[in-house]
Amino acid sequence: MAVQYYEGIGRRKESSARVRVMSGSGKFIVNERPLEAYFPRVGDMEAILAPIQAVGENRQLLDVTVLVKGGGVSGQTGAVQLGVARALLKMNPDLRSALRQGGFLTRDARAKERKKPGLKRARKAPTYTKR
Repeated sequence: MAVQYYEGIGRRKESSARVRVMSGSGKFIVNERPLEAYFPRVGDMEAILAPIQAVGENRQLLDVTVLVKGGGVSGQTGAVQLGVARALLKMNPDLRSALRQGGFLTRDARAKERKKPGLKRARKAPTYTKR
């Protein structure tokens, strides 16, 4: 019999993460590596596990596998966090209020602004010269 899992897609900046949550023994795998190895930066692991703690779910009872692509570390962290929250919501729709209260179901739409013609960056104009 196939393993029952709940999937959530998270996006942030240029990153996208496919998160699968299933009942298990507490393994958290990101791109075939343990969570601690893939996100060693201080605070990233706490941010990713925040939705699980917000709903009072025991991490030891869930297996989470993540496939994350694109962007940098911060974008990937945000993408995984949103994916985990959406997967938990599919697993148990009653958790919506707790996840919404923590702000875990809102996608952060901020992204890099595109470069405009005649400018050096999105808004930086070339230096004005009188002569």
